[in-house]
Amino acid sequence: MNDNYRKIFIHRIIDDKQSESSKNGSTPGSPWQRWLFFLALIPLFIGAMLLGMVFFSIFFALIVIVASAIGVRFWWLRRKLQKSGKFEEKEKSIEIEDAEIIETKTKQSEHK
Repeated sequence: MNDNYRKIFIHRIIDDKQSESSKNGSTPGSPWQRWLFFLALIPLFIGAMLLGMVFFSIFFALIVIVASAIGVRFWWLRRKLQKSGKFEEKEKSIEIEDAEIIETKTKQSEHK
């Protein structure tokens, strides 16, 4: 590709835009107009922030409600299983009444 062609094309676009703006009579705004524009954006920004906080709080409340419903369901099932005796938290200890030692092994020292 020819880089000179690109430069000429870009230069023409810039020149055309500048000539159109001078034809329309639009000149860049004064610094006061720009500051007023930015000051007008502040209430819009605050409104968007408040709207975002409202939606976030609604979404967070829904998550809390669903999580608590799931927690209550698990608690209810666990309680039901404990009452039926099929589920026990602690293992029962077994007492051995009579035990007999069959064989014992001892280490013999290697000193001879």
